[in-house]
Amino acid sequence: MVKQGVQHIVEEQAQSSGGQLGSPSSERRRTDERLKWYATSLEGTLFPPSLELPNAIDDIYHYELRETARDTLKRQLRSGIDSEQLAQLVVTLRAEDRQCLVQDEVEPQEPQIICSLGLFEVGD
Repeated sequence: MVKQGVQHIVEEQAQSSGGQLGSPSSERRRTDERLKWYATSLEGTLFPPSLELPNAIDDIYHYELRETARDTLKRQLRSGIDSEQLAQLVVTLRAEDRQCLVQDEVEPQEPQIICSLGLFEVGD
């Protein structure tokens, strides 16, 4: 039973690690969705998105926004910035290292069983 419990915890962690964009009205989620739509809309055209845009979108998805970036994006989204300008803004923020709090990848730790007291198999 302990082994099954640990397997369940490991599976849950794998499914929920990284990429939490927050509520549907958060700046992070709205920016991510808008930029993904914009990049997709430019595929196959004469004006493909910059090579840095996919990296900036990936950072938004995986890392927390810096407070200044969050405020800037909130203000710009409220003012009705168009998608091209939003993409340029995000690429600039990333180039200046003002977009996300990027942390070095830390190897995930194995879950540890602190106590298995109270786990028992229920019989029929």
